[in-house]
Amino acid sequence: MRARIQAKKLAFAIFAWTVAMAAFVFFRYAQTPELPQWAIGSADLATLSIYMGIIFGSLHWMSNLIADFSAINRLPYVFSVIFKGLFLLLGATTLAYITQYLNMWAIENHMTTLRQMLTAHILYSPAFQALIVYLVVVRVGLAFIEQMALLVGPRVLFNIGLGKYHKPRYEQRLFLYLDMVASTTHAESLGDYRFSRLIQDSFSLLADTVTNNEAEIYRYMGDAVLIHWPLKDGVKQDRCFNIYHDFSQQLSWQRLYFEEQYGFVPKFKAAAHCGQVVAAVVGVQKQEISFFSDVLNTLARLQDQCNPLGQRMLISGSLKSRLDYPDTRYNLNNLGPIKLKGKQHSIDVYGVTPKNPV
Repeated sequence: MRARIQAKKLAFAIFAWTVAMAAFVFFRYAQTPELPQWAIGSADLATLSIYMGIIFGSLHWMSNLIADFSAINRLPYVFSVIFKGLFLLLGATTLAYITQYLNMWAIENHMTTLRQMLTAHILYSPAFQALIVYLVVVRVGLAFIEQMALLVGPRVLFNIGLGKYHKPRYEQRLFLYLDMVASTTHAESLGDYRFSRLIQDSFSLLADTVTNNEAEIYRYMGDAVLIHWPLKDGVKQDRCFNIYHDFSQQLSWQRLYFEEQYGFVPKFKAAAHCGQVVAAVVGVQKQEISFFSDVLNTLARLQDQCNPLGQRMLISGSLKSRLDYPDTRYNLNNLGPIKLKGKQHSIDVYGVTPKNPV
């Protein structure tokens, strides 16, 4: 799953850089009355765009990969952007040096010094300097887009850009509500600063499992988080169950760290519910896609029943009836009709437990 995610990121980087290089080649060469000496026809210009797009897209992806799996992602974002930009420029410069050296070898058919090659043919070339400036602009632009995608979610950013939700629209959605157990007690014992670090450390472990199950973060609410899918996607392959149990497993695997830092391993409870909602973009200065429906209110009331019923995860009867995965790895225990607080009618409630607990 992680390999597939990285493959998608690599494909996006190559596509974005190919488009950027096509624009550069077009404005650099296609507007001139004569083609450069190395080009026979316009097909050579397209080949150059693709070649540069693959090279720079791969360098872009590699810089992101190194930053994501190292201590760099803990630094302020501006330092991360600087590292990624320097990595890209170093790769581009190295590529240009190697290419120029090979070209000179082929043309002159004799050895030339590295100093002569660098100064005479690379560093003082207006075309190369223009390319460096362009690379910086594109890299910073893509870094901004990537950061926006992290802040609001890639699908949300894409949908806001397309204007999909500027008019309210009905959708079928599945929501998962995760909430920390005994959070008030933890906050009092740790203090505000250490408790906020606990929340950061806990939810940082949630990122991969959310991505692996093709979900989206809707909103963080202190020590709780709302996750959602389009209904047809969320009911597939135990996704709405996997997130909670994989997250709990991740916390357990980091037991030594949490006990050393905070004296305990945080635990979470969860509830899942689905139904029709109205989705719309709200706000002007800080826009977001919000969902309006009694589904969210019912979900919060359902999650409140975890402690009274002695369950770690609950789902509604309406979600149970829509599940589409016969080879499920989980047991669904019918807890009977439950009357939720503030609701006139009872709903069927099911407890969720893994068939093979780790």
